[in-house]
Amino acid sequence: MITRNLQSLSQKPGISKKEIVLEVELNGKMKFDHLLNVICNQMGMCYRVLNADVEYVNGTDFGSFQLYLNTTTEEFQNLEYFLNKNKLLNTNVEYICRRYS
Repeated sequence: MITRNLQSLSQKPGISKKEIVLEVELNGKMKFDHLLNVICNQMGMCYRVLNADVEYVNGTDFGSFQLYLNTTTEEFQNLEYFLNKNKLLNTNVEYICRRYS
């Protein structure tokens, strides 16, 4: 699988991006690789797979996975709409990284 490098993308001035951890539950209605393809190629969002526990049973995908997203609010709302439209249970948490000096 080929994904874009997050550091190589230049951020446009005036657009704030959030770091979000998204967890999605697969219910057999959509394949894992198809969902990642939609997120990257059709929606143009970069992601990193943090954790994936996916099982393939009779051609359907079940399980859950977590993605790290660096996205704008509008892009994330479009993704949430897409997931809800396809009846994929999802939760998200804004990622806060503490840096100690």
